[in-house]
Amino acid sequence: MIKRSRNSGVRLTASDSAIVKGMRQRGDRQHDIASFFGVNAGRIAEICTGKRFASVMPAESKSLPPQGPYLTLAQRWRSETPARMTGRW
Repeated sequence: MIKRSRNSGVRLTASDSAIVKGMRQRGDRQHDIASFFGVNAGRIAEICTGKRFASVMPAESKSLPPQGPYLTLAQRWRSETPARMTGRW
């Protein structure tokens, strides 16, 4: 029997979806938006296609986060950890 991975517990709200739509309107990639929110890119696609939160309008550009790409936790850890500890000499 195949085990599914545990749910991340992250739920996007209507407010989040407005930000998602604003970020897409600005030109951000769905992958970068998903990374910012910590969700699968499929959840972002559902918002962008109108499958979820269809009636929510995009957020104004002044209320959007800086444009991606965003560092993942692994990338941040590698950049802050000395090379001898990560095996990269």
